[in-house]
Amino acid sequence: MSGFDARLRLGGDSIREACGIYGVWGHPDAARLTYYGLFALQHRGQESAGIVASDGERIVFHKGMGLVSEVFDDERVATLPGSIAIGHVRYSTSGSSHLDNAQPIVVRYRGGWLALAHNGNLVNALALRVRLEDDGSIFQTTVDTEVIAHLIARSRHGAEGQGAACVAGWGSAIASGHCATLEEALPAALNETRGGYALVVMNETTLLAARDPNGFRPLSLGRFPEGGWVVASETCAFDATGAEFVRDVRPGEILAIDRDGLRSVQATLAGKPSLCAFEYIYLARPDSNFEGRNVHAVRKDLGRRLALDHPVEADVVTGVPDSSLSAASGYAERAGIPYEMGFVKNRYIGRTFIQPSTSARAFGVQVKLNPLRKVLEGKRVGLIDDSIVRGTTSRRIVSLLRQAGATEVHLRIASPPYSHPCYYGIDTSFESELIAATRSVEEIREAVGADSLAYLSSEALHETITGLPDWPVAERLCLACFTGKYEVPVDGVRGKFELEEGKGGRA
Repeated sequence: MSGFDARLRLGGDSIREACGIYGVWGHPDAARLTYYGLFALQHRGQESAGIVASDGERIVFHKGMGLVSEVFDDERVATLPGSIAIGHVRYSTSGSSHLDNAQPIVVRYRGGWLALAHNGNLVNALALRVRLEDDGSIFQTTVDTEVIAHLIARSRHGAEGQGAACVAGWGSAIASGHCATLEEALPAALNETRGGYALVVMNETTLLAARDPNGFRPLSLGRFPEGGWVVASETCAFDATGAEFVRDVRPGEILAIDRDGLRSVQATLAGKPSLCAFEYIYLARPDSNFEGRNVHAVRKDLGRRLALDHPVEADVVTGVPDSSLSAASGYAERAGIPYEMGFVKNRYIGRTFIQPSTSARAFGVQVKLNPLRKVLEGKRVGLIDDSIVRGTTSRRIVSLLRQAGATEVHLRIASPPYSHPCYYGIDTSFESELIAATRSVEEIREAVGADSLAYLSSEALHETITGLPDWPVAERLCLACFTGKYEVPVDGVRGKFELEEGKGGRA
């Protein structure tokens, strides 16, 4: 067993969010646009931020721990000249949070400079890393992205896994052999990977964007009216930077952009379309669009369906800020119950879903949300939330409502019970730590202290989002966290591999 294997343990006690990526080609203010784009994607990751830029001859970069506003300012962005740039905001999907794992990753190899930013999880990252280390590769981070970098550097014109090591920037051996061009090497590298990813890659002159064969993680293409291309995790980042949406990047597709224009290649065989349903339910900003559907409109429809399937006798309906507000308004509209703002949110507290510890999440709920007593006192409250993961946040919110004088709290969830870990880009821990994996709906109701509790079914969720009633025959979403049906096998990675002492991690 290699040194990497010997240090392995299974662990992780939190559910964490996907990352956000943004890339620009052909705009004279590429780094500044990327800076603004990362602000729009800040909700997808609050641990670290980074930008890499190129003027066609050299690559410069900066990254650091914290929010975009803490890592960058106007003076820092001005040190990143050029017409090509990629950026990343990160929340680790396992392992520790430290600067070594901040992205984009930048390396120098025999083909020149290479920078990568990645959103997702590779389920075979461990096996690939062990193989690469056994062949002499030296790793400096613990993220999946570095595995992809080594695969690119070792590629020989599309010969998967063939050829001598080419990475020089991190101390790997430089051996004889001809490295493929970046555009040739990326498809070969990605055909060795399994899992979920949206990826932006650049060298001095070229920008590439890629999406996994099932489309688990979102990625869209846009264009600036004055010229230049852009790719981003969400379309809200186009709106923030004045770009126009062109289309979604197709599952298994690689886009290459350079002086010769935009080219597309189907680099990997497309699988069943399986966009993560949680993008609609929670992860994305409500002003983003996926596959032609607006996130706010979807959430409102989920609320309407929830009211139809699980009505409640209540005086007011309220939602948990922010991701549940759209569903709550849809529920109230369909149920004919007044919708009220039940909580005031402290905007300077991060999203509790992605806090790195249980104690931090509990503190975040208490400081972030303050109930409006004058609205809630003496009322039967229909409380709408997007999901229940561990139950700790729901229990605290129900308690806050009762402290504010609510006589009854009826909890309605605009998604099915979250009972299985995700392995494609959202970090969830052992199934035993997911409350729906070990308890019935009635037991969950009792644990969170609600007077009643009901969830949207998987069938209703899928039909509402896709408009396809014959689920699961026409299933077009990844619902693995609700159903346990994994489109890409995960038997070898159940439990979320980590390394001890903060050395484990993924993108």
